[in-house]
Amino acid sequence: MRACGQPTHPSRETWQHGGVTAATHSTLFPQAPDSADAVLEGLDPEQREVATALRGPVCVLAGAGTGKTRAITHRIAYGVRAGILHPSSVLAVTFTNRAAGEMRGRLRQLGASGVQARTFHSAALRQLQYFWPKAIGGSLPRLVDRKVQLVADAAAACRIRLDRGELRDATAEIEWSKVTQTVPADYALAAAKAGREAPRDPAEIAQLYAAYEDLKRARSVIDFEDVLLLTVAVLQDRHDVAEQVRAQYQHFVVDEYQDVSPLQQRLLELWLGDRDDLCVVGDASQTIYSFTGATPDHLLDFRGRHPGATVVKLVRDYRSTPQVVHLANGLLAQARGRAADHRLELVSQRPAGSEPVYSEYTDEPTEAEGAARRIRELIDSGVPAAEIAILFRTNSQSETYEQALADAGVPYQLRGAERFFDRPEVRKANSALRAAARFGGNDSLLDDVVDLPSQVRAVLSGEGWTTEPPAGSGAVRERWESLAALVGLAQDFATARAGATLSDLVVELDERAGAQHAPTVQGVTLASLHSAKGLEWDVVFLVGVAEGMMPITYAKTDEQIEEERRLLYVGVTRARERLHLSWALSRAPGGRPSRRPSRFLKGLRPGSGTADGRAAAGGPGGVERGFGGGSGGSGAAAPVPRRTQRTPARCRVCGRTLTEAGEMKLMRCEGCPSDMDEGVYERLREWRAVQAGRSGQPAFCVFTDKTLMAIAESVPEDERELARIPGVGARKLNRYGVDVLAICAGQEGVGLDEDG
Repeated sequence: MRACGQPTHPSRETWQHGGVTAATHSTLFPQAPDSADAVLEGLDPEQREVATALRGPVCVLAGAGTGKTRAITHRIAYGVRAGILHPSSVLAVTFTNRAAGEMRGRLRQLGASGVQARTFHSAALRQLQYFWPKAIGGSLPRLVDRKVQLVADAAAACRIRLDRGELRDATAEIEWSKVTQTVPADYALAAAKAGREAPRDPAEIAQLYAAYEDLKRARSVIDFEDVLLLTVAVLQDRHDVAEQVRAQYQHFVVDEYQDVSPLQQRLLELWLGDRDDLCVVGDASQTIYSFTGATPDHLLDFRGRHPGATVVKLVRDYRSTPQVVHLANGLLAQARGRAADHRLELVSQRPAGSEPVYSEYTDEPTEAEGAARRIRELIDSGVPAAEIAILFRTNSQSETYEQALADAGVPYQLRGAERFFDRPEVRKANSALRAAARFGGNDSLLDDVVDLPSQVRAVLSGEGWTTEPPAGSGAVRERWESLAALVGLAQDFATARAGATLSDLVVELDERAGAQHAPTVQGVTLASLHSAKGLEWDVVFLVGVAEGMMPITYAKTDEQIEEERRLLYVGVTRARERLHLSWALSRAPGGRPSRRPSRFLKGLRPGSGTADGRAAAGGPGGVERGFGGGSGGSGAAAPVPRRTQRTPARCRVCGRTLTEAGEMKLMRCEGCPSDMDEGVYERLREWRAVQAGRSGQPAFCVFTDKTLMAIAESVPEDERELARIPGVGARKLNRYGVDVLAICAGQEGVGLDEDG
């Protein structure tokens, strides 16, 4: 057996000539390596250094797409398989349940089951539940999932009136205070020192914070931050408890270490005691959660706290093409501050690809339609919908893109929605598969099928799966996509495990559910840049890359601006092969074109060196002008068709300029009275139901409720008036315009007869 820390150097064939798989990809159902040395096969030299450095403090500086999860999971697996680490003595900590689930899944595939891979909160809660009766007595107070209602009750007790936005922001201030270990009395001073902009007078926030804590004690409840605070308190005050925890865990691995808060760092120090068997992994250039109290200082100061630490830098980017990596490196080259001083220069390991495409549009709805149209073309050309993502700065941008994708007939899924194995149709499907595995001999559905994929298709056909997907999107399509993902998983499982039975698949599904290791669901991903962290796609659309949105308006200080730059960097590095960046010159149709492309793109996109900072039309490198720009350069994308020029969107009742998507849909303020023609609205709904039934798609794919409401309120008399209503694009105008106008004119029987 090789001594720890003495790597075997791989042959050139192992990693330089095709042996290394993409660092962020793994075979779906690989056979576990047959030895400890086999665990190291396929790692590049730097990853192998990480995997074999099993003693003492280790700091891994890992750039985006460089295979950090691969390196640390192989490190743990190598230590376990070599007999150096006992599985139950290892605690791997990360920041999201998804990341922890992925880590458990990879360790299981590497033959290292039994290792604890958890979030900070999950690990702390488990310890707190176990030790509370001994250390405190009684049962642990109830954990509340959401603290907003408690904050609202505390505000009422203090007679502080908060609107919805202020309530959300005040809750965030309380969370920040707790993870930075700031008590109510010190809030005002700490907030000023940190440069935070409180939603109300700091004294009021401090009063609210104190009342919130009193209310929790009165109701015998705790929040998620309390889980960490109480665990820290127990470990500090009860040395016997601390020693018991330290006897259990002797080796720690912390992923995404740049996002550790002061409170999490304190908990980690208490877990460690006076030991130093710690491996941390992070990238200061991906610090994007400082508003929650996260700081890269612990990562950047690691060598100072541990002078003898082994430091390994991972810079080989296996994820993205050289063109994407070049843009990512260019973004960081302009960065300033301490994190920028420690940036990693990525080196792409992939073949050359296409240049990033830059698109400018007149307004946000046009930008959304442009993205949806391109995505439709990509899917039609064979790109899987699950390999495409639209990423935006704020969740409020999502609705416009949901509508545009629905109008284009593109299925989508919202990042942060219900977890795959928690979906009702998946739970029901798993129950059906389990029953078939136990009693399949008595099931007529399985009489004529012998192989595993056919058995799964037969069982799930009873749950709604069909060989062809339903048209359109919506709930029906989402249910089908879930079942189709299980069918695909069964096919892959049967290919990887010859002779696998339905019972074997049920066991696999149970293990995946426990690890939240979900199969791929077909659908374009819509996600905020923050929630996209740790994910990747073949094609990424970065939308809204304009001043005021990127960087966001409320980013004022140099530190805040630099965090916005890092957020864009994270977005860019999500793309494997193709990257589209776009912005709109105004928010609403017909608005004043006062917006400019993000300052972060200056000097990086073609033509951005001009005085006004805007890209020249038709320049090289895939430049596209979304409105009347043409495509003069040989590398330019196809021009975007000109939309009908619209006047500014104004409320039909009070005349106020509309900015919210829902208001623009109705062409009135939400608070203004509706003058909807109820008869027209009901007839439109009846007509829509017939159209949806004929096409086999959800009703909202014809027109959404709000679009029907807007039509019934304005009762357009001609195509020009109908076209002004958001949600009525050129395609729908051509397809449904005659029927809709006839209904608005009071004609009977339009579109409702069975013969069409």
